[in-house]
Amino acid sequence: MTGVASWSDTADLARRLEAAGFSGMLFTESSQTPWISIAMAAEAAPTLSFSTGIAVAFPRSPMIAAQYAWEIAGNTQGRFRLGLGSQVKAHVERRYAGEFDRPAARMRDYVLAVKASLRAFRREERLSHDGEFYPLSLLPTAWSPPTHEYGDVPVDISAVGPVMCRVAGEVADGIHVHPLHSAHYLQERLLPAVTAGAEAAGRTLADLDLIVPVFAVPGDTPEERAPLWERARTQIAFYGSTPNYAYQFDDLGFTDLTPRLTEAMRAGDMDALSALVTDEVLDHFAIPAPWDELADRLRERYDGIAARIVPYLAAESIARDPAAVNRWGAIARALR
Repeated sequence: MTGVASWSDTADLARRLEAAGFSGMLFTESSQTPWISIAMAAEAAPTLSFSTGIAVAFPRSPMIAAQYAWEIAGNTQGRFRLGLGSQVKAHVERRYAGEFDRPAARMRDYVLAVKASLRAFRREERLSHDGEFYPLSLLPTAWSPPTHEYGDVPVDISAVGPVMCRVAGEVADGIHVHPLHSAHYLQERLLPAVTAGAEAAGRTLADLDLIVPVFAVPGDTPEERAPLWERARTQIAFYGSTPNYAYQFDDLGFTDLTPRLTEAMRAGDMDALSALVTDEVLDHFAIPAPWDELADRLRERYDGIAARIVPYLAAESIARDPAAVNRWGAIARALR
């Protein structure tokens, strides 16, 4: 997982990850769009696969998202997945001036519109998507992108709550699981909802890939693990301050945690925010282990669930200690 960086730094990281044994890179979208960075990484590392994880959907036309996906897939010879997400209401409406109402229904229509665009690009059918939110019906030949052999681009979405998980099961090719997740959440919340959506569409869970960011914290001593352990604590506290995620803590017996996190966030007291996530809480959401045991720990938790494991903190770890790329690479090779 990587995000904001210069083009040259992105290309350099891609080369190092490829040499170390990683299978791909996942690009977030926050203060920087992912498209050019993916192009730079793909040129630098011609065997890696790439995904947006996620690109913000609603402020963009699904036609534009499909055009980005088509261009990148063609130039990487099929080594690209389009990952889309709704973002939250405040950002969509106040940062992007977009529309957010009924996000699950809107995302369902968005994915179907992207897939209709891709079918039209493949010359399988005329563009004709009569969607509630995104009607598409015009694609003259001069505006249709050149054909290539890699047009069957997987379209994935991020999903947390039960309604969006059912949408993912119904229409998406994969799911970007939220980094804030426990084993209980995966087994008791996410997988049943995704399965219900898939079955409603005549599919099964096997028809979807789960792409799972993980707070993996390697280190052979507690002291070595401490910086990433504390970084995981801070990030989980930040995510956990969102009231919509309260049930994740409630399910584990931490029923009063979300209101206290929300209060600390509103007060701007980041030290108090992080302190509320005790080691007992953190053990449910992060995986600490010695370097040579981490692959086994990840396999124990995610085997049979994840198509891809995305180390949330690896880029930060490598930036702090460039030599760590080879140790992370050994974990990647073991899991591959």
